[in-house]
Amino acid sequence: MARTADPARRVELIDAIIVELSETGLATFSLRTLAAALGRSTRVLTHHFADKEALLAAVLARLDEQQHEALRATPGWADPAVGIGSIVRDAWRRHLSPAELPRTRLIHEIEGLAAAGRLAAHVPAFVSGRVAFVAQALESRGLSPENARVKATLLNNAYAGLQADHLTTGETTRVAAALAELCDIADSWTPPGQSRKQPPPVPGGHP
Repeated sequence: MARTADPARRVELIDAIIVELSETGLATFSLRTLAAALGRSTRVLTHHFADKEALLAAVLARLDEQQHEALRATPGWADPAVGIGSIVRDAWRRHLSPAELPRTRLIHEIEGLAAAGRLAAHVPAFVSGRVAFVAQALESRGLSPENARVKATLLNNAYAGLQADHLTTGETTRVAAALAELCDIADSWTPPGQSRKQPPPVPGGHP
């Protein structure tokens, strides 16, 4: 009888896989090379994941979960009196911090491959799930569900585009000014009296 995969060990393994893929990227990704890099046998991976596609689906689900956990832990996330711009600034500093930068680059790689039609299986749900999650925060700040989803789509894509610009060009001053504009726009969606202004972000700085 085949052993049932231990959920806790599976999550631990997925976290190790994310760390490894964050360093190597997906270009040479295979179960065999990944297992070797982790110091495991391929059998260990196939015990938890039926194939490469199932492993990637688990990675995307875990990345989604990690991002949601980090946002929930952001000061002011659950407080409607805190403008959404403050949340965006904190997320920017965290995503570009040395500790999270490799994972941030991995997410951009995954989305880029999906946009090129080379990795489309699970990424759409990953993107739409992020929209739904951010929309919840906007709804709590007074937006209707439909408007919150539209604004969350705009905010997520503008944020991702600015982040890609920063990672590609390294032009921190120009991108920081654009991000400040985005945060002001996001704060303007909040009913008057509920948002608080914050100083401009420092791209790449620590949270």
